[in-house]
Amino acid sequence: MSILVVVNTPRDWPLDIPGVTVVPARAYLTDPAFGEDRFARVFNLCKSYRYQSLGYYVSLLAEARGHRPMPRISTIEDLQSPNLVRLIVQGLDDLMQKALSPIKSESFELSIYFGRNLAKRYDPLSRQLFNLLQAPFLRAKFERRGDQWHLRSIRPIAASDIPPQHQEFAIQATTDYFLGRRRRARKPGVPRHDLAILYDPGNPEPASNAKALRKFEKAAQALGMHVEFITRDDFGRLAEFDGLFIRDTTFVNHYTYHFSRRAMAEGLVVIDDPDSILKCNNKVYLAELLCRHHLPAPKTLLVHRDNVGEIVPSLALPCVLKQPDSSFSLGVVKVETEPELRARVAELLAKSELIIAQEYLPTGFDWRVGILDRRPLFVAKYYMATGHWQIIRHGKEARDFVEGPTEAVSLDEAPKKVVKVALKAANLIGDGFYGVDLKQVGKRCYIIEVNDNPNVDAGNEDGVLGDALYREVMGVFLRRIEERRHGVTR
Repeated sequence: MSILVVVNTPRDWPLDIPGVTVVPARAYLTDPAFGEDRFARVFNLCKSYRYQSLGYYVSLLAEARGHRPMPRISTIEDLQSPNLVRLIVQGLDDLMQKALSPIKSESFELSIYFGRNLAKRYDPLSRQLFNLLQAPFLRAKFERRGDQWHLRSIRPIAASDIPPQHQEFAIQATTDYFLGRRRRARKPGVPRHDLAILYDPGNPEPASNAKALRKFEKAAQALGMHVEFITRDDFGRLAEFDGLFIRDTTFVNHYTYHFSRRAMAEGLVVIDDPDSILKCNNKVYLAELLCRHHLPAPKTLLVHRDNVGEIVPSLALPCVLKQPDSSFSLGVVKVETEPELRARVAELLAKSELIIAQEYLPTGFDWRVGILDRRPLFVAKYYMATGHWQIIRHGKEARDFVEGPTEAVSLDEAPKKVVKVALKAANLIGDGFYGVDLKQVGKRCYIIEVNDNPNVDAGNEDGVLGDALYREVMGVFLRRIEERRHGVTR
């Protein structure tokens, strides 16, 4: 992948980094050779990004050519709206107050060069602003109102706008950024496929244990892909990769969803995609979807403040209550008495206008069918935790939980009806990676939920397929990346 730094005039930017080419903006826009380079990465450092300027057209044409520009044209448009910028960065308030609290003046200006500032104490704030807005050079202005700091404005700046006293540092920050990219590059001769695996080393209930992550890495390398494990701090690096595999617990109002959306916007192959995260993380959506398509599920009632009295006549007791974004057995409660029911419903409706109530179907285990690319991949039995009605029994602390055993089952040995129904349910969501949970009562099976980002732990879900499971997943990434590079749409 060639790296192009596009500027109005090359002499304005004394950049000399191996593998990085400084290109005049007019040459990039008019020379057909640049349009033929399908794998270029463009860093737009033009003097202006205003509408229909050279800088504007550099990012616009770079996107049309598939060059993944920084900044993207959407970022340029976003930065024109102060209200939108403040909305984008509103989650950084605590970090902003912590970073700026020692400042005694009523205003402050922060210069950001590829996520860094001359004063290292401002690097955490600089890095997060860079991650969110994705422009090489930014200038943020803050003002104090009372005892609170507020972002007044933030805008991209050109190389020619860098103050003389900042130029040496800006060049060094840029050099470090690009050299860092080169250090992460593959050896010559290896196919140009980079896969990022997003994980949280501090998550007590990860989607894959450490051994499974290593197996994914080994499988990808065997297929000619370079793997890098990234964390939430690497948001600004997504455009370096061809694919993103999320192996942390996903939620909608969560960094995993932001990673998925940004990766999709950057043209990466993403598992799981943001639509799958949205759909699978909301039990209200799933209940309506299964009902609409006449797929078997436990008796279900969509509960709101005006129909609480219908729960017992419809479902009897005990029954199960679910908050819409519940996962890993959290936010799911079994109620056995009417006083408990009223208290729990009130508690859940305080957080969401709608919740789910379902009939209670006691079983010794749940079926889990793993589905990828609209094909069943693995089947497992998830047994209930000892003395508990769910597969996970949680304690008071996040790391205090007990999990029931997992038993892998071959596709041939699993009940055909279970696999067939699971596949139908997953296909309603998309072609990503899903874990469909079902209960089997006699000859009937019931869909409990469809999960994006299903567990794959070494020693559990891979009990039948072994290393072949990891090769299957990585094989899908490889095929999709190559299809995308050759313009094949799915």
